[in-house]
Amino acid sequence: MGVEPRMKHLAFARYAWGLLLYILGVIVWGAYVRATGSGDGCGQSWPTCNGALIPEPEQLKTVIEFSHRLTSGLALIGVIVLYYWGRRIFPKDHPAYFGVTAALWVMLTETVAGGGLVLYELVAYNDSVARVVVMAIHLLITLTLIATMALAAYWASGGAPLRLKNQGAVGWALGIAVLAFFTLAASGAVTALADTLFRAPSFWEGVKMDLSPTAHFLIKLRVWHPIIAISVGIYILLMVGLVNRLRPHPTVQRYGTALVLLFGTQIVVGLWNMLSNTPESLQMLHIFTADVVWISFVLYAAAALSRDVQPTELGEEHLPSPHESSSRASVRDYFALTKPRIISLLLFTALAGLFIAAGGWPGWKLFWVVFLGGYAFAGAANAINMVIDRDIDARMERTRGRPTVQNRIASADALKFAFVLAAFAFVLLWLGANPLAATLGLAGLMHYVLIYTIFLKRRSWNNIVIGGAAGAFPPLVGWAAATGELNLLAWYLFAIVFFWTPVHFWALALLIKDDYARVGVPMLPVVHGDRVTVLQIALYAVLTAVISIMPLTLGQVGWIYALSAALLNLVLLGHSLMLYLEPQRPRARRLFFYSMSYLALLFLAMAVDRSVHF
Repeated sequence: MGVEPRMKHLAFARYAWGLLLYILGVIVWGAYVRATGSGDGCGQSWPTCNGALIPEPEQLKTVIEFSHRLTSGLALIGVIVLYYWGRRIFPKDHPAYFGVTAALWVMLTETVAGGGLVLYELVAYNDSVARVVVMAIHLLITLTLIATMALAAYWASGGAPLRLKNQGAVGWALGIAVLAFFTLAASGAVTALADTLFRAPSFWEGVKMDLSPTAHFLIKLRVWHPIIAISVGIYILLMVGLVNRLRPHPTVQRYGTALVLLFGTQIVVGLWNMLSNTPESLQMLHIFTADVVWISFVLYAAAALSRDVQPTELGEEHLPSPHESSSRASVRDYFALTKPRIISLLLFTALAGLFIAAGGWPGWKLFWVVFLGGYAFAGAANAINMVIDRDIDARMERTRGRPTVQNRIASADALKFAFVLAAFAFVLLWLGANPLAATLGLAGLMHYVLIYTIFLKRRSWNNIVIGGAAGAFPPLVGWAAATGELNLLAWYLFAIVFFWTPVHFWALALLIKDDYARVGVPMLPVVHGDRVTVLQIALYAVLTAVISIMPLTLGQVGWIYALSAALLNLVLLGHSLMLYLEPQRPRARRLFFYSMSYLALLFLAMAVDRSVHF
């Protein structure tokens, strides 16, 4: 490309970025129009205002609404200029050519949608279902406009074209993220409308309104937005962790870091807005930061899917032909991806948490929802783990037969399978139980994949202490499914599993420490030796015993649990002491197998106790 074309492209890119910033200002001002109830300031006429091109400023809301229409009109003119300018300087096969064309069509659709809101009087203090639906659609069109504008500017600035084929799990992960953002935006539109129409005098008064059984449907719907925001935030962390591993390019890493930081900032602004009882200024800041987060995601996706970034298979370093399966995968292979033997104990604690919270039989519906949802979430986490650890699994005796290692299932197919399982589990728990149970299940998956597998497992011997908390989420999921909340007893269940995990896993690590040493995984016996490991096991066994007795102080369990816990803890402490005195493999093996029985019997005893006494 010569100097003159580069200068033209640079000038166009500057104009595109500037126009995008201006459109963000128009969107923010539109939020002010909605927040102040000024949407009917020009009456029912459109595109004129009260039947005139330039209305008389008789009311403040007329000035506000007319200024929004004027700035929106200027934005439309700006996009038309962008369209004709871009089509003149870019060839048809240039991605910026597509970007400006898409931006114009979306802008025209956005204009018509805005006009429809006015003509059908879906503005100001209209609280109909029709307004909710149209507002949500209008916002999604706005997000699409922002995306096309950002892509046009990005490509004009020298961004590489997209490679849409053969993106495998990255395409799936980013596609799910788009749906997640759209869902979050739609719920945000509903919440913003509810805050405008049913403003409470204070935050706590607003909470009372939300929980009232006679509240307007908009008030009942707005409580979903923060839950959805947390769920989407968890998924974004997971998605960025995976995509960064699959597309290890500096640009992708930078955009991923920016996306996570901006989303965290958006959560803080949202909480500030909510606790401050949604003043207009914070509503405007909230929608501005939301749009900036969306732009950062669009640029992140464009970088990850670009032709300049070469796809990489997770764990491909020591395996031949990682991109294709050597044979057709069977149902049994996909079942093996979920690690069913490992899941069994996790699933038992989830169901036990359900029974404990319900104080007995919870009903067939909740039983199957927690059973299937819990299995699917844990199976998805294990499938992702099996893909990420594919290289070390190939060199460990107990894992070298896994379907990902043997190439019976390609890594991309395994990740797609995991995403489908996770989506199924989330929707099932959300609709069949409640949003809290679904969010906790997603949080457990994120913790296992992101905190344990990606960040800690190959870096620190504390991997199982911190990362092992993922295994403590299942009882919380079961409890939340039954009650819709978490009390202190639920958190004791979490703590029991959390402190039990090092006892259980380090006993196993003593048995297979040579495997871990060979592949360079810094498990405690590898890093500090057997003596330190057995001491740590003994200390965590004591902590587990102490925590397991704590529920007695709440008065929510009776003598059945007390007696069972005492006996089980005596045996656990005895096995740990014998291992400390004689740190040999047979002792470690006995402790490892007993620890599984210990946890299952402890949870079973509490479930039986609660069903009898409560």
